[in-house]
Amino acid sequence: MDNIPLSFQLGALIGLLALSAIFSMSETAMMAANRFRLRHLAQNGHRGARKAIALLDQTDKMLGVILLGNNLVNTAAATLVSVIALQMFGEEKWALGASTLIITFAILVFSEITPKIIGATYADRMSVIIAYLLTPLLRLCYPVVWFVNLFAAALLRIMGLSLHPNDDTNRLSPEELRSLVLESSNVIPKKHQAILNSLFDLNEITVEHMMTPRSSIEILDLDQEWMAAKQQLLTSHHSRLPVCHGSLDHLLGILPVRRLLSALSEADFNETALLEQLQPPYYIPAGTAVFSQLSFFQENRQRIGFVVDEYGDILGLLTLEDIIEEIVGDFTTTTPGVDTDLTWNEDGSVVIDGTRQIRDINRMLGLDFPLDGPKTLNGLILEHFQDIPEADVGLKLNDIAVEILQTRDRSIVTARIYRPRPTEMPASLYKAPPP
Repeated sequence: MDNIPLSFQLGALIGLLALSAIFSMSETAMMAANRFRLRHLAQNGHRGARKAIALLDQTDKMLGVILLGNNLVNTAAATLVSVIALQMFGEEKWALGASTLIITFAILVFSEITPKIIGATYADRMSVIIAYLLTPLLRLCYPVVWFVNLFAAALLRIMGLSLHPNDDTNRLSPEELRSLVLESSNVIPKKHQAILNSLFDLNEITVEHMMTPRSSIEILDLDQEWMAAKQQLLTSHHSRLPVCHGSLDHLLGILPVRRLLSALSEADFNETALLEQLQPPYYIPAGTAVFSQLSFFQENRQRIGFVVDEYGDILGLLTLEDIIEEIVGDFTTTTPGVDTDLTWNEDGSVVIDGTRQIRDINRMLGLDFPLDGPKTLNGLILEHFQDIPEADVGLKLNDIAVEILQTRDRSIVTARIYRPRPTEMPASLYKAPPP
């Protein structure tokens, strides 16, 4: 070493620090790279991405060659600094101590922290470049890496760990995927983001959450006078009507109203002709997941079904349009005069029909009524009171003030909901539930 010029030794030291920085940056960039983005690039023919994916598929060997090179370079740099210190200051103890501190500081700043920050910040960009360097280096050092990994694998087995776990650690759970969609607002339009978010809910909600309740279903009762039935067909705003005798307990089938518009004006059109046009009803078990029902509609070539309980009683009506609107938002034409939107009034309250679905109320008003029980506002209030309340009575549901405005028979017709803040329900209206 004495014959080697000092300038050459200093240049070699700088080169070793640079190599150490490359290894440190490689380790961080490869481990922090977005594997889904790399796979997308690889599928589109990006060679660097393909090499990066191949390296990440054998993480143990990739880390082995990186750490092998990094430790060799750092050890060589520390040794070279000691040689330089001895050459410049002799065997002075303070010189050796100072050289150790200097090389530690240099490795920490220039070869560890700074390159790792760069690798973490530009991981996706750097990984596809670094893969070109690591791939041939791994082939060259494969015997050494394989030998070192034998001891690492043995140590992992002693600790009860596996070098290659069976579960796919790169697979995202539905909740993780939902979070990824919500955090991608800068690249995914809000409308598309809302659609994707709605798709995640389809497996978590059942048909009971989306069905039109039985009390709100318009039926064609054949027990009424024939002229009244014809007039109902002419003025109905629905393309399909359930036909029955008396009530849905005696359901006959589904009538495609639009097909009969031309026949209604004919004098010989009668009940027999109407019955010939009926389609058999399609029944849906209560508790069926909405996403599963969407598939069932497709498989059975159906667009409308009746939700039934375990006893076969009809609970409500679900259509294909209901599911589609749950995904993409409202788009069908509603009955004239019926407002489906909910917005807060100037006084911080809103009047809501008792049959309104709780999910709709939560979504439109930003509230958090519980969804694991009754499906409508009427059912939620009745469950809270465990009785039929009177009008002008108030209560709090999840700290949300609700005032009952109108009741009829065994149900609540309308209620007023107060915005949680800053408006609160008058204390004189509040009535605690029975013990």
